[in-house]
Amino acid sequence: MKTTYFTRIDQIQELNLKERAYLRQITDRYVFRLNDYYKSLIDWANPHDPIRRLVIPSAGELQEYGAWDASAEHTNYAAPGCQHKYKTTALLLVSEVCGAYCRFCFRKRLFRNDVREVRLDVSSGLDYIAAHPEINNVLLTGGDSLMLSTSRLETILRKLRDIPHVRVIRLGSKLLAFNPMRIYEDEALLRVLSSFSQPEARIYVMAHFNHPRELTLESHQAIAALQESGVITVNQTPILRGINDHPEILAELLDKLSFAGVTPYYIFQNRPVAGNADFVVPFYRAYKVIEEAKARISGLGKRVKYVMSHASGKIEILSVSQGKIYLKYHQARRPEDMGRFMVFHLPDGAAWFDDLIAAEESAREEVAATGQY
Repeated sequence: MKTTYFTRIDQIQELNLKERAYLRQITDRYVFRLNDYYKSLIDWANPHDPIRRLVIPSAGELQEYGAWDASAEHTNYAAPGCQHKYKTTALLLVSEVCGAYCRFCFRKRLFRNDVREVRLDVSSGLDYIAAHPEINNVLLTGGDSLMLSTSRLETILRKLRDIPHVRVIRLGSKLLAFNPMRIYEDEALLRVLSSFSQPEARIYVMAHFNHPRELTLESHQAIAALQESGVITVNQTPILRGINDHPEILAELLDKLSFAGVTPYYIFQNRPVAGNADFVVPFYRAYKVIEEAKARISGLGKRVKYVMSHASGKIEILSVSQGKIYLKYHQARRPEDMGRFMVFHLPDGAAWFDDLIAAEESAREEVAATGQY
C-alpha cells in the first residue's frame, strides 16, 4: 500500500480555511508532516480528538514555555551525531525525518533549518563506539530510524554488528503507529532485521504508541512481522494531557500492548520543551493517573516504569504521597548518583525535576531568612 505524505497544513482538507490559515503560523515555525493512514484514524468531528492532538498543530505551540534542549543533550556529544551519556549506551542520530511529526516532540530543535545535529555520515560515531568497549547498547534515533532506506539501515546495522562489544541494537521508531505498512510490506527490511537480530545479540524496536486507538489491525501486523523476524518490541510514551492522561485510557494502552506481546517499558514525564505546554501533566496528577491505570491491569502491564530524562540522568518517580515526591536515579550521568534515593517537597503544579530543586532552594532561603519553613 503506497502511503501519501502531507507536509503543508493547506493539504488537510478536513480543516476549514480559517483553521488552516491560523495554523500556518505554527507550521511556519515547526515542521508539519502527516500521512493518509494516520490521518484516517482521526475523528474529525471531535476537535479534542486525542489522535488529532498528537499530529495537528495547536495554538499552545506558540506559548513561550521551556527550552529547546530541556535535557541538555548538547552536552552528551562524544562525536558528530553520537551521544554518550551513560556508560554502556550510545545514541546515533541517524535520521532527520519522522514518518509523521508529533506535536509534543522533545527534539523540536532538530526540525529547524538552522540545526544540524543529525549526521547522514555516522562514521565518526561508529569509530567512537568501536573504540569504547564499555558500550554494549546502541540506539539509532533522530528522527525515526525506520525512515531510513532499507539499504542505508542495513549498512549501519552491518557496521555495528562488526563491533564485537555491541550486543543490543535499538531502533527508535513511531512507524508501528504512523505507517505500519512500511514494516510488514517491506520483505527486504524484515530479512535485514532477521539477519542482524541474533539469539545472543538482539535488535529491539522502541515503539511509540501513545494512545490505544493507534493499535490497529495494521499495527498488529507490523508487530507480528517484527516478532517473526526475531526482533523484540517494547513501548515508551510520555504521559500527555488530553491524550493518555486518564486511567482508563492509559490502562487500555498498557493492556493492548501486553496482549500484543509488546513490553510497556517507560512512561515519561513530558519534558519542558518550547511549544509543549499544552501537553504537560504535573507530577501529582500524572502519578495518580499512572497508579490508577496500573491498578486496572495485569502484572505484565505493571512492568512499566514512570521516569523523566533529566540532564543529570534518568530519574524514576517512585511515589507521591502527603505533599512529598520520592525519586531514584535509574541511570545517572555521574556514577556516584546511580541508585541515589531522593525526597522533595512537591509544590502545586510542579512538572519537572528543576521545579523541585527550585522549590527546595527557595525553602532553604526562607529558613535562612526567617528561621521558619
